[in-house]
Amino acid sequence: MSLYAGVDLHSNNSYIGIIDEENTVRFKKKCPNDLPVILGCLEPFKDDLEAVAVESTYNWYWLVDGLMDAGYPVHLANPAAMKEYSGLKHKDDRKSALWIADLLRLRILPQGYIYPKEDRPVRDLLRKRLHLVRHRTSHILSIKNIMSRNLGRTIRGDEIKTLDVKEIGVLFPEPCINRAVTASLSIVHHLTEQIEDMEKAILEKTRLRDSFKNILTVPGIGTILGLTIMLEVGDINRFAKVGDYASYCRCVESIRKSNGKKTGKGNRKNGNRHLAWAYTEAANFAKRYYPAIARYFTKKAAQRNTTVAIKAVGHKLARASYYVMRDNAPFDERRLFG
Repeated sequence: MSLYAGVDLHSNNSYIGIIDEENTVRFKKKCPNDLPVILGCLEPFKDDLEAVAVESTYNWYWLVDGLMDAGYPVHLANPAAMKEYSGLKHKDDRKSALWIADLLRLRILPQGYIYPKEDRPVRDLLRKRLHLVRHRTSHILSIKNIMSRNLGRTIRGDEIKTLDVKEIGVLFPEPCINRAVTASLSIVHHLTEQIEDMEKAILEKTRLRDSFKNILTVPGIGTILGLTIMLEVGDINRFAKVGDYASYCRCVESIRKSNGKKTGKGNRKNGNRHLAWAYTEAANFAKRYYPAIARYFTKKAAQRNTTVAIKAVGHKLARASYYVMRDNAPFDERRLFG
């Protein structure tokens, strides 16, 4: 008889539930997050297990990889798309694990993408680079704010990166303000060094695959953004339609309507925040150097505001990127803006 296993994964433990084709519980147990222990629990049922479904949480790598290496067919359950019956009076880890197993049995389990193991280290290094870039930006903005408050002037971010201690001393002779600016500036310089080292390591480790090289023809997308998109997308064919890809990039408004009226909002955080950042960055570059995009941005900004306009440009670039990657064809501005 075929069996189906569901694993409710947490930070320090996992609950395993196994059912048969009649939805009869055959096994249930809470285990520590120790791969040999979990494999030992599944071993008596291995020959009959059709598949194991693991809840997609932030720490799924070790478990999914371990199960696959042990020969188990594994599915990654998407918790954002699994809605248990809202009228349930009681819910716990046991019921969640068995619920995942039941969805697997019924073949209606919403699944996530198991990203190839060999590409994860470089992708995660790119994500760490993004983390440092955001951290550096926060310190640059802090220096800008201090300068605006105390000197009544503005300074570009690129200029801040080139400042040294002597220049700061001239601009801010007051000791406390000088110390605050110097602290942020030293962090900016340190993070810039780390970011450049990471970029060097990334470029030594990987290159754009042939099927993704045309992504560099999309306005605003350079080598680092191109690698970010390639490594976050993985396989473009997992998106059946351009709308699916745009939604995954968080470029689609999350809103619910009925009879033409707004009734609420959905989960706007569904999707990939790293791709959302990449297309926002591309939009900011593209509007500076491409006249057609600059005109579109200006029109949108006049209708709404600059934030919405940037998101609109990012949305268009995401849709264009989908066809560029899917068809392995260069970017065509006429198809995007007419």
